[in-house]
Amino acid sequence: MATTPSSKAILDLYATALRTSRSFSSYNFRHYFVRRTQDTFRTIQEEQDPAKVSSMYNEAVKELAVLRRSAVVNQLYGGWKLAVEDQTEVRTRGDT
Repeated sequence: MATTPSSKAILDLYATALRTSRSFSSYNFRHYFVRRTQDTFRTIQEEQDPAKVSSMYNEAVKELAVLRRSAVVNQLYGGWKLAVEDQTEVRTRGDT
């Protein structure tokens, strides 16, 4: 029988997945994976059955590996910044 992961292990995995989700260079991918990560761990937190928590945790570990690889590829082939993103160089009226 599989052991139930500790609360600390789940929180560590959540923090790592959230950090990886925020590393996407593409705005749309970044926000999608942050929301998906939050939803996934919210369902893990609400689950009462230890066997289901264990299987959900193991699935999240597998998804983290895929997320890391996807983030690296996205950083290599990132595109232009969108208008909704924070621009590092904001033009003011006096700049020309």
